[in-house]
This record gives sequence, C-alpha cells and structure tokens, in this order.
Amino acid sequence: MSWVARFDGHSHLAWLRLGIALVWLSSGLVFKALGAVPRHRQIVVRVVGAKRAGLVLWLVALGEIGLGAWMLVGRFLVVCLALQTACLAAMNTLELRHARDLLLSPIGMVCANVVFLCLGWYVALATP
Repeated sequence: MSWVARFDGHSHLAWLRLGIALVWLSSGLVFKALGAVPRHRQIVVRVVGAKRAGLVLWLVALGEIGLGAWMLVGRFLVVCLALQTACLAAMNTLELRHARDLLLSPIGMVCANVVFLCLGWYVALATP
C-alpha cells in the first residue's frame, strides 16, 4: 500500500499522527454518528435548525471520520492540517456565536483546539 505512509513505531511523529487521527475518528464516529454526546446534536440544532440537524450532524461526522482517516494515511499532511484548521475555526466560531451556553468551557475549547492544531501542524511540517 504505497499510498499509505509507513508507521514507524519508534517515531514520536507517527504516534502524534495516530493520536490526532484517533481524536477525529472518535469525535466523528462515537460523539456524532453514534450520538454518545447528545449536546453535539443540540449545538447543531442551534446552528442549522431542527429540520436539518440530523443531516448536518451526519455530514460533520463523516467529515471528521474522513480527517481521521486522512491522518492515518499520512499523505499530504499540510493540506490535511489546512483543512482541519479551517474546519475547527468554522465550528468553533459557529458554536461560540450560536450555542455558547451549551459549551462546557468556551475558553477551554478554544485553547484545547489551538494546542491540538499546533500538534497537528508540528506533525505535518516535520513529517518527510
């Protein structure tokens, strides 16, 4: 499978890449697609309305699963991180604007996502 980057178990970059992928996969699959965190649906309802929330939540779930799979593949990581940055900036902006009261910690969410993206950019820029 030459389209998948080799996983080097001795490389901290490979382990960081795996961790980032697992965050996206769990967020998309468990939290959104499987509905383990109902608050996510409530946030989407606030942003797009109840009528479209189910479809939009599934699209977000598929997008997050796709980003996780892309990190696992390990190719074109700069493009992947650019897309992750755009997605998180858009999601955070919409959540803060329309559903701030549903967030557990608005400032904590933004700080955690900045750290998450910094780790991702580190991996993307340092991976050969």
